[in-house]
Amino acid sequence: MPTKQNPYDSVAYPSISHSGTHPDRLATMAILNGLSPAPVERCRVLEIGCNEGANLIPMAYAIPGSEFVGFDLAHLPIERGLERIHELGLHNVHLFEGNLLGVGGELGQFDYIIAHGLYAWVPEPVRDRLLALYGQLLTVNGVGFVSYNALPGGHLRTMIREMMLYAVEGIDDPEERVSGGLESLRLLIEARPEGDAYRMLIEEQLKKMEKAGPHVTFHDELAEAYHPVHFFEFVEHARKHGLQYLCEAVLPPATDPAYRQDIRSALGEAAGNDIVNLEQRLDYLRARMYRETLLCRGERVLRRDFPADHLRRLRFASQATATPGEERGATAFTLSGGIKMESNHPGVIGLLETLGAQWPNALMFDEVERRLMNAGIPLDGEGVTLLMRLVVSKMIELRSWEAPVADALSAFPKASASARREALTRMFATTLLHGRIALEDRVVRSFLQLLDGTRDRRALLDALKAEFPDMPADELAAGIEPGLENFFRAGLLEA
Repeated sequence: MPTKQNPYDSVAYPSISHSGTHPDRLATMAILNGLSPAPVERCRVLEIGCNEGANLIPMAYAIPGSEFVGFDLAHLPIERGLERIHELGLHNVHLFEGNLLGVGGELGQFDYIIAHGLYAWVPEPVRDRLLALYGQLLTVNGVGFVSYNALPGGHLRTMIREMMLYAVEGIDDPEERVSGGLESLRLLIEARPEGDAYRMLIEEQLKKMEKAGPHVTFHDELAEAYHPVHFFEFVEHARKHGLQYLCEAVLPPATDPAYRQDIRSALGEAAGNDIVNLEQRLDYLRARMYRETLLCRGERVLRRDFPADHLRRLRFASQATATPGEERGATAFTLSGGIKMESNHPGVIGLLETLGAQWPNALMFDEVERRLMNAGIPLDGEGVTLLMRLVVSKMIELRSWEAPVADALSAFPKASASARREALTRMFATTLLHGRIALEDRVVRSFLQLLDGTRDRRALLDALKAEFPDMPADELAAGIEPGLENFFRAGLLEA
């Protein structure tokens, strides 16, 4: 009897990087909560369900002193990943084809373990083995990342998934299953009046599926297994394997109800000092659909009030650009995503302008403290509160390591070889900061390929003219410096 082909071999799932899984992000959140995780520069990282390594390989490239291991049940993605590793000449990353139910202690101990997009999409025995492996392989100060679909918001996705599955019952062809499932949703939308709440909910989910693409829809919405859970259920499952809830990979946004004093007081009274109880009640207010939860060993003592001593161990960076504010004496700070903040506070203005001038590099805590002290803000309760407000608003990002990014634009700029390799076949590239930059323009993609450290501006222009002879030379020349600046600020250029 022929063996059933792995669905991830028959239909490739897009393999991309995920910023929240980077060991720097995991270490930073652990430090904020009072742990002493392994330094990013010298650690061991395991990714379970690594696909073709698009998340793991850029990490290995940027952190040569650490070791990275990944495995996946599907064969073809691992083959593609091994090819990319060979082309980059990396020796600190190892991918292999393996079954989660069959691996264990032979892999050794890991400081950081990642499982992105796996927990909710596998049967119960596999979910249990996943967390058991975390309990078995995490070091004493280790941090584990697990993303999963959460309730109550996950109920909506379950409803849509069930309707799609019913519509394509008996259809085996992947392309026909996806198109049939999406068409059933479009028919439902057309049957409902404009402005109808039910229609708007379905429309929102349909737009997300159309943006993600058919391969994602095939594996996510039409998968055999789908098991969203309440946050408290996930934490209880982790406890059975000697683990505890650390925090989420990213702090809640500034608009989250967790920051509203009236709501937090009301929920806090009901939840007592139980952080899990409080978070679950907040999830009901959020109608939360998805979580990226960090775990650590159950015996570790945590401190969640973010004292100054924890911040002293971190680096501070900001990519906000400064422009004159609308009010007299104020300065407006804007992020690339459109988030904007205006302030007339001298300490805030001075700090953000200093950090912005250093981007994409970060400053040590001592310099941040000096700036605040000069503005008359001691780093006690007031100073820490101010810093954390800037972090929550995304104006400041925290790091635990010195990323290998350029300090300035050099005469012979060099982009990450990992990003240049990635851009050969994709419309994006992963930066040295583990973010993603869009490369939809073919000239921009070609320009990135040229940045191998051997060409100055004149040589870059000559190469562009040879590749794009139909484009005006002055137009190509005019794009070089802005293009380099864009790559520099994105963290694509190496130190």
